[in-house]
Order: sequence, then structure tokens, then C-alpha cells
Amino acid sequence: MRRSLDSSDQSLLAYTQDKVSLVDESGEFRYVNEAAGRILGYDPETLVGENAFELMHPDDREACRDCFDRVITSDEPTTETTRYRFRAADDSWVWMESRFSNITDDDLGGYVVSSRDVTETVRAEQKRDTAESRLQEIATTISDPVWMYSGDWTELLFISPAYEEIYGQSIETLREDPLAFLDTVHPDDVPCVEDAMGRMAEGESVNVEYRVNAEADYDTYVWVQGEPIVEDGEVHRIVGFTRDITDRHRRERQLTVMDNLLRHNLRNDLSVILGKANQIEQSGDEEMAGHAAIIRQFGTDLLATAEKQRAIIDLLTGIQRPGTIDVAETAEQAARNVSERYPAAAVRISTPGSIEAQGLAELQAAFVELLENALEHTESGDSAVDVEIRVEGDDVLVRFTDDCPPIPDEEYRVLTGEKEMTEVYHSTGLGLWLVYWAVDLSGGQVTFSRAADGNEITIQLPRAADDSM
Repeated sequence: MRRSLDSSDQSLLAYTQDKVSLVDESGEFRYVNEAAGRILGYDPETLVGENAFELMHPDDREACRDCFDRVITSDEPTTETTRYRFRAADDSWVWMESRFSNITDDDLGGYVVSSRDVTETVRAEQKRDTAESRLQEIATTISDPVWMYSGDWTELLFISPAYEEIYGQSIETLREDPLAFLDTVHPDDVPCVEDAMGRMAEGESVNVEYRVNAEADYDTYVWVQGEPIVEDGEVHRIVGFTRDITDRHRRERQLTVMDNLLRHNLRNDLSVILGKANQIEQSGDEEMAGHAAIIRQFGTDLLATAEKQRAIIDLLTGIQRPGTIDVAETAEQAARNVSERYPAAAVRISTPGSIEAQGLAELQAAFVELLENALEHTESGDSAVDVEIRVEGDDVLVRFTDDCPPIPDEEYRVLTGEKEMTEVYHSTGLGLWLVYWAVDLSGGQVTFSRAADGNEITIQLPRAADDSM
């Protein structure tokens, strides 16, 4: 004779958080504990005699039935877990995870099934799967490898297909060993990469360049940006992307080579020209001395242009990110530099005090260029430039005002892209280009306008964040 659960058994099961039921081979409930009310909203007694499979979602019923039959018909002790949707008392669907086992007591007359509500878990998984699917779709359309690692670099969470072509390594290899990508890095660059990995694991954003792909003789240059995802003060994931910058690096090398050759040859040739011009000036022939002075002046200007060209190339090819600069101190230092060439000139700086902005260190060279340009072209006997520094909202404004002849519209319209540079019209010098690019790479803007008696040039820079706020 089969016995039913006694009162002590039922009292004990009433305290469990999981739904515990007793079902026969057909799936009919013989007993259901109190958790059925908390999880599904049923009075447990109303479920007794009902068939569990009939209350399951039609799409899940067959798979769950197969799992149950497979367990109870096994000749060996067997346990399996499955998920399915179960109809609640309010006709909603609740995701359940049930554990089936064929280990039973014949006196009970059925099989014990332990079930728990996993609705929130399933929804979170579905949301994650949807996000991963969308990320995969996006990643397959871009040429930059996108990747995601666990916070300690022990698990590869995501990698896009573009990885294989750039790194010369299969994704399968990387999945088997998440750190296998280090095998593709040039040996001389591995310490730099490992250092960057350590900094990201500690919560620091990273921007680094290195060489990869042994199959291509490490001739592939990449730029990597990584960002740690911090939750509750701990780095849980590290995400980033890799960009192939081989073509850019090749152009930079070519530009550097041409720059070095041009600068070296130009300096040497001009030194000869200037030396001869100096000899002619001292020959005693006044007419020839006048011609020589002109040659010397143009040669000197050409040398100055070559130095500006070098500064611009350094600015454009260097790996730089804007940092925090003291704008007032930068302007004052620029004024001190200019005073060495123009000791009689006056540079009047108006500032409420120390003002910090985001910008490159090359902004000082840009300030010097604007000051020298104004002092060189002033028509009055008293050379003077006014520099006003002030804060306006989230920006720092630096306004240079002079009494020089107006800068031609074409000069600054070429800088801002409003006018194309052609063989017929081209900029007359590199100074304003240095100013424009230094400001642009600092995340700022430069505008030109006419003042009452000259020019007004305003540099707008993003104000540095106030950490105290």
C-alpha cells in the first residue's frame, strides 16, 4: 500500500522557497507544497489531480515531456533539469526551472519534482542575448575589431570577425586561450601591451599603438582604445576596439623622411645663400648691398617658414591627447618669448587669474605665432597686442586684438574650409595653419573678425572639469 506525505513532511516542505510537487508517470499532481501559491498564485489543493504538462506553454510542452520520460524510464539513477513556461493563476506565463529525478520511494506513488521561478533570470538572459545579437550584427559591418573581456582578462566575452584579418589569428584560437592575441604582438611591443592591460584592469582608460601579425612580419600597426566598465568600484568588464593604422603610419614615415631631407637640404643651401649675401653686403657696393639685403631677408623668412613647417609636422604626426593647461600662464609665457624678439613691443594680458582649459601644449606656439604676426605687421610706431582671457559657460575664450592691417578673408576662409586652396590661390604662410591645427586638435575653435583698427582673433577652448564640484 502506498503512503501519502504525512503532516510532518508537509510542514517541512511548506517552508521551502521552491515549488515541490509529487507527480505520477502521466504528469498528474499528487501533491503540491505552499510555494505554488507564492510563485504561481494557486491554492495548492486546486492543482492536485491536474496534469502538469497541460498547464505548460504549448511551445515548451513536448520538450519538457520528453525530458521527464527520459528520466523516469532510465535504468540508471538519473537527474535532469529543464526550463519551461507554466500558466499562473492569473493566466500569465512564469518561467520555471524543474529538476526531474527517477530516484523515488515506491510508497510515495510518484516522482518528486523541485521547481523554482527563473523568470527574471530568463528575461535578463534574453535581454543580454538580444544585445549580443545586435552587437554582432553591427560588428560584422565594420572593419575595426570590437572586443570585450572580463575584468581580469581571463575570459573573452566578445570578439568581432575583423580580428582574424588584422591579427592573423583565428577567433577559435583566441576563444580557447583569451590571451593568445599576445602571441601576435611584436616581441618588442609586448611589455607595452601588458602594461596597458594592467592599467585597464585597475580602472584606467587606455590609448596605445603597437605592431601585430607575425604572418605579415609584424608590419601591421594598430591603434587600440580600451575602456574598463566599473561597477561598485570593481572592474567587471573591459571593452574596446582596434583600428588598423598601417597606412597612416606609412604616410607618417614617408612624411618624416621627406621632411628631414627637405629641412636638411634647405637649411644647408640657405646657409650658403645667406653667407654669400652677407659677403656681398660688406663688399662696399651700395647697389649690390641693397640687393643682397633683400636676398638675406627672404632667405631668413624662408628658414623661419621651414621651422614652422617642422612644428606643424610634429603636431600632426605625434600621438597626443589634450590635457589640462593654465591658459593665463600659457599666454604669459608666450609673451615672454616674443619680448626677446620685440623688446619694445607691449603685450597686454587681461585675465581674472589662473584659468584652466583642455588643450595641447602646442597652444603656446600658437599664441606666440599670433603675437609675432601682429607685431610684425603693425603700422604704428608703438607695437602692442591686447590679449583678453575669460570664461564663458563651459568654454575659455582667448581674444587677441591688434591694430594691424586686416587679415585677408581668403587667408582664414581657407583655414576653416570655406574656400578651397587651389594653384591659383594658396595661403601665404604656415603660421595661421599652425594656430588652426593646434586649436582644432585641442578640441577648440578659432574665429577671425575685424576690430575697429585691426584684427580680432578669438580662440575658444573647452574649460577643464572642476574636480571640486
